[in-house]
Amino acid sequence: MPLIPFGEYRPDVSDYEAATERDAQNVVPRADGFGPFPSLLALSQSLGGQCRGAFQTFKTDGSVIVFAATATDLYVMNNITFGWARVSQGGASYSAVPASDQWRFAQFNNLVMAVQANVVPQVYDISSATAFANLNGSPPQARYIDVVGRFVVLSGLVSNPQRVQWSGLNDINSATSWTPGVNQADYQDLPDGGFVRGVAGGETGIILQDNAIRRMTYIPGSPIIFQIERLSQDKGLFGPYSLVRAGQLVFFYSSQGFQRIDPGGFPTPIGRERVDRTFLADLDTNNLQMFLGTADPRSSRILWAYKSVNGTANQFDKVLCYDWVLDKFTTIKVGGEYLLQVAQPGVTLEALDAIAPGALAVTGAANSGSGQIRLQVASTARWAGMPNVFASISGVTGTTEANGNWWITLVDNTHFDLYGSVFAHAYTGGGLVGGSLDAMTQSLDSFASASPIELAAFDAGHMLNFFRGANLEATLESAEQGTDGRRLKIRGFRPVTDAPTLYGSASARENQQQAVTAGSESLINPITGKCDLLKDTRYSRYKVRIPAGTAWSFIAGVEPDTIATGKR
Repeated sequence: MPLIPFGEYRPDVSDYEAATERDAQNVVPRADGFGPFPSLLALSQSLGGQCRGAFQTFKTDGSVIVFAATATDLYVMNNITFGWARVSQGGASYSAVPASDQWRFAQFNNLVMAVQANVVPQVYDISSATAFANLNGSPPQARYIDVVGRFVVLSGLVSNPQRVQWSGLNDINSATSWTPGVNQADYQDLPDGGFVRGVAGGETGIILQDNAIRRMTYIPGSPIIFQIERLSQDKGLFGPYSLVRAGQLVFFYSSQGFQRIDPGGFPTPIGRERVDRTFLADLDTNNLQMFLGTADPRSSRILWAYKSVNGTANQFDKVLCYDWVLDKFTTIKVGGEYLLQVAQPGVTLEALDAIAPGALAVTGAANSGSGQIRLQVASTARWAGMPNVFASISGVTGTTEANGNWWITLVDNTHFDLYGSVFAHAYTGGGLVGGSLDAMTQSLDSFASASPIELAAFDAGHMLNFFRGANLEATLESAEQGTDGRRLKIRGFRPVTDAPTLYGSASARENQQQAVTAGSESLINPITGKCDLLKDTRYSRYKVRIPAGTAWSFIAGVEPDTIATGKR
């Protein structure tokens, strides 16, 4: 029989003899069908609490800085140990982010800003700072932040949620950066459309409210600064963190389903009569802070993670994937706390010291008695009898002044002092004393100094993960097949795929009003490439399951082996 393709995932409509299907899990769209999706693989140590926001940026030397937030604190990742150091203002905790919100970040030149409703906007200079500080100029407290042209725009303002306010031109952190009327800093109150739920930045900005969408366009030399025009009436943003900007495209979820805005265009439905009804029935609308959108930087896919109605509290448990080039959806079953884009930090020669053979864990730091830093390790025997010792210290928290390269003075079998150091802060944990590069077996050429940005997520253990693990278990099911009410004897089917291990089954029901009965699975025959079955029915769907960890690249459909067995 001819190929029955695994068609477009479109669970909102009937699939009888259609070019659509209702089950496409843990796969991504391909032009010839579907491909696998990998599982999570941890990179970092635990953040210590639920991730409530994260952001990555690059310094001028190309090195990566990764920030993350819990409800009450901001952290930066150590690029050597992949641990987390608290960089909250003054080392103290903030007022907790509201349960229905997340921390949001944006970058403007060397400044990274972080906002949430209960805290004054924070700023961190990646070229020199060791902690966040209040953003200068008395900006309003806000839930959302983005960059439009050469302005920083705040929205979701606590004082006036129907207002958008922007900084001065190329000036976001001076005493007058947020003073209306100074250097084009200003604000605009929107007369209708409800609360502002976010702004999609770029050369122009897209303002999304509860029930309206507007475009803000910079007009140099004009006293109004931004021209703000309405794009949509009675269509807004449902789920503030579903807003995604991918290049010049904007994607979001509204009360009328998933939408797309092209450059200079208007909102266009992409989920209507495809996934919108099914998704809304599955979405936990009481936990929209877990409805998180991001673009896959290595493909043309948008991913929306969300907590389903049956999901675990404070975690997303499902992901809806949309390929905007192929115009196809799929679903992915994976759990976590936050979804984002991250580039893995590269490894410098200094960083190699800490991962080279012989690295020692720091277990304590204190004042030596003469004002220097005294570190404790398991044993100093490696340096016994050496007159001069130079070591690289990294990852120490609390006594962060210990991090760096030092000449050391042995004190006893477990302690040494850092020559020329000054003890200033109490030790809170962590730290490594670098090993020996000469003892490394790998070529230094095998360690990259940079890594392309890729899709990442914080898992339930509060660790940063990349989607680099083994392939997830994939399931696909064809559209329902029938022959004008006549009975079918299904003898099996041949899946068109390069998956070496696969299980096949066929459902059954006698009429369109009956509930579907799932069939028993059959392992693919390695000789014939066929899943052997024996089933007599009127209507059936062909289902395949590719076990987790199987290496494969595509699946297009199935070639059924059936004969008619009678006519009613």
